[in-house]
Parts: sequence; C-alpha cells; structure tokens
Amino acid sequence: MKPHPIKLIIADDHALFADGLVLLLKDLPDVVIAGIATDGKRLLDQIGQDLPDIILTDINMPNLNGLDALRIIRRQFPAIKIIVLSTYNEDHLIKKAKEYGANGYKLKNCSKGELAQAIRSVCNGENCFPEQPSPAKRAITEPDPFLRQFKLTAREVEIARLIKDHFTNQQIAEKLCLSIYTVETHRKNIMQKLDLRRPSELITFLMRSDL
Repeated sequence: MKPHPIKLIIADDHALFADGLVLLLKDLPDVVIAGIATDGKRLLDQIGQDLPDIILTDINMPNLNGLDALRIIRRQFPAIKIIVLSTYNEDHLIKKAKEYGANGYKLKNCSKGELAQAIRSVCNGENCFPEQPSPAKRAITEPDPFLRQFKLTAREVEIARLIKDHFTNQQIAEKLCLSIYTVETHRKNIMQKLDLRRPSELITFLMRSDL
C-alpha cells in the first residue's frame, strides 16, 4: 500500500519565497502542499480547513508572527508538527522556538535535500534543530588580542571586520543570517566599547587597526 503523503502548509508573508518553496517541494513524491498562509491569523484559519501533518512557518509575519502562532497551534493542535523556516540564525530565537513547541528549525539558505530530510525526519517523530557549538569549541574560535583588549564578543569582532570591509548593515545581516536590528545593536555596542561617537570614527578606527 502506498504510504499517506505528508500534507504540508507553508506560512510566509513573502509571496515570491512561498511560491518558490512550492515549486521546490512539489517534485517530492511523498509531500503534498495543502495551502499557503501569508500571516499567522490566516495560518490558523488554514489549519482549520486543511488539517496538515506539518507546517513550515516563517517568524516575521503580519497580524500574528510565526512564534506566537506556533504557541497557539501547539495548544490547539498538539499532533501537528511544526518547522520554523527562518533567515535568523540566532540562539535566542531557536531556543524560543523549542520552548514554544517547534519540532524543527531550519534556515532559509538550506538546500532542497536538507529541507526534505527535515520534513521527513520531523514527520517520523524526530526533532531537527541547528547544532550549537559546545563551550569548548566556542573558546577555540574566540578571536584574539583585539577581543581581550576591548572586551568585544566574538560576534562583535566578526561584525567589526565586515564593517572594515565596507559591508552595510543590510549586507552584514544577510551574510550572517541575522536580523538587521541585531546588527544595528551590535554596531552600537561596538562603538560604545571603543568609546566612539560617530560612524566615521568607527570606520577610521577599524581601518587603522589590525583586526
């Protein structure tokens, strides 16, 4: 007997990305796209119409964001599996997704094969989250005398290097899979730790440094 296909709902307010995801997944023989929701409230309505096996949801959506929708779905439809599909590779968001009951968390730059594997694994009762580096590994990769001198975090040093290479906040956010708000906060913290007042002073300082 042919196994029951995995019924999937996609929740993302970017129509181009959602349509691309449909095209990407429609060739999978064991997956059926039941619908697309463009915000969290429509996602809840869609679930009532087409009870899915799995939901792929973005975080940033109008009316009701993906994490808040996740928390509601987990209470009302405990059997539905949920994978957060986001551009944000940030520990606190992954942790919150777990706390709210997500079964997986994948980045939007993952491959078709990685996403398909995550869908199938979650459908089979497994969890699928990014591997977080151990404290020992973090210690090994922590940067250099610059970090120790100015007490910058490893992430702040990484961002400072990109600023020195003339990356904009938006380009840094895209490269590091962070929200632009997180990058802006890091940038402010860097300037505060370096005791700088203007963006031009930061650029001058970084160009003169051995960072």
